[in-house]
Amino acid sequence: MIPLEKPLRLANAADAHALADLVNFAGEGLPLHVWTGLAQDDEDPWAIGRARQAEKAREGQVVVVDFGSGAVAGLTGYGIGSEPEEIGADFPALFRPLQELENQALESWYVNVLACYPENRGQGLGSQLLDLAEDIARADGYKRMSVIVADENVGARRLYERKGYSELAKAACANDGWETETENWVLLGKSLT
Repeated sequence: MIPLEKPLRLANAADAHALADLVNFAGEGLPLHVWTGLAQDDEDPWAIGRARQAEKAREGQVVVVDFGSGAVAGLTGYGIGSEPEEIGADFPALFRPLQELENQALESWYVNVLACYPENRGQGLGSQLLDLAEDIARADGYKRMSVIVADENVGARRLYERKGYSELAKAACANDGWETETENWVLLGKSLT
């Protein structure tokens, strides 16, 4: 990981509550739908989400913006290799279009989660985190960036386009019981050269 300067820092397990919120914002509510499906008996779906995010934080996978009172924005991403992920017959229908798009972004650094709390939007945090993502990608040897957004998330798409991303492909959303207004997932990409 490249050095981080305040207000940026690596997330820790204590950030799990905020991280679950942020990943759910970024995922247009899909994460909560998945956590609800995983919950058994009276288990709280948010507890599942917080546990998953605490694990990602422990693994050093999440960068957050923290002005001193906790995480208000976050970034999670990873490099995509040169081989597409196999999409077999048992691959969950809900995630099939997302994986199909990710398979078109080979050898790129993928922005998996970029989100901030609504009250912190419009302060340049998303732009700052995207700049960091590009620095991480370059340090890791990647020459391209990629991200998937929901077609109706105009604000996110506007941010990415301002930062030089353009549409590469789209795939119809397979809601598979998930209540959403998303009709299509859109793959955006950017060259770092």
